Amino acid sequence: MKNYYKIGFCGLGSIGRRHLKNTVRYLQEQGWGYEIDAIRSGIGGSLDMELSAYISRQYTYEDRILEDYDIIFITNPTAMHRESIRRYQDCTKSMFIEKPVLESGSLPLEPLPEKLTAYVACPLRYTKTLQYVKENIDCRRAYSVRAVCSTYLPMWHPGEDYRKSYSARKSMGGGVGTDLIHEWDYLSWLFGKPDKVMTIQEKVSELEIDSNDIAVYIGRSDHTVYELHLDYFGKVETRRLEIHLPEKRIVADIRNGKISFSDGTEDIVFEENRDDYQIREIAHFFDIINGVCENDNSIGQAIETLNIASGK
Repeated sequence: MKNYYKIGFCGLGSIGRRHLKNTVRYLQEQGWGYEIDAIRSGIGGSLDMELSAYISRQYTYEDRILEDYDIIFITNPTAMHRESIRRYQDCTKSMFIEKPVLESGSLPLEPLPEKLTAYVACPLRYTKTLQYVKENIDCRRAYSVRAVCSTYLPMWHPGEDYRKSYSARKSMGGGVGTDLIHEWDYLSWLFGKPDKVMTIQEKVSELEIDSNDIAVYIGRSDHTVYELHLDYFGKVETRRLEIHLPEKRIVADIRNGKISFSDGTEDIVFEENRDDYQIREIAHFFDIINGVCENDNSIGQAIETLNIASGK
């Protein structure tokens, strides 16, 4: 087990900064040493004093990177993932790639080096709510499942212009179907992947964006029917999963950390925040690269989920 890590962060927007802080927190809790470099486009905002203190060197995308990293985090906009993976695949042993792995409808990646372990983020799997479902419910007995993620894009990052975000711009890989790929990831993880999917994905609201702001899906496997609704324009933030079993209905309120049962069983409430479950994912990633467990969301697996989200 290593106790010192050389790490590069390719992209330090909002999600990259969160991963950086959580990674540092995890490494410090383990008592492990680290050295962290930033690889930036040069168009992002300056780093605050806390983040700057973690960074040893800063590079731009134009710089030739000669370092040999243990990990590179790919946390820049989705449209830049393919080029970033290709550019840095030979100077690191492992990659943590923010979701979605690629743009919807993009060509497959070229073969990666055999030595490279590449994991794609799927943080909702690590919420206590979905962990409970995974460990305590026989999901293959579900007649049907219904999931919804309704959220208001202008409120994602208060104080920032949502119209300039990658989510708002199709050219940067935005669009609710792939941006909220979390739902298809956890549905596939819990219930298995559907054999066929039908979808409607459009821009229907008054939001000033050119990406799709609604995606609705119906799917079918040999044992379960799937319904999924995603949108950017919901005024009441909702993230919920309904599971219809032969004997009862179970509702997992992921946003509020609560599980309810139709048969009178007492509700279960979990206390956690976003950083709690994202740090659990960081810990899981370190277990993967240290050989403690298998990589359970490789690039190939993530592309399969991306194809479902694209309606393929």
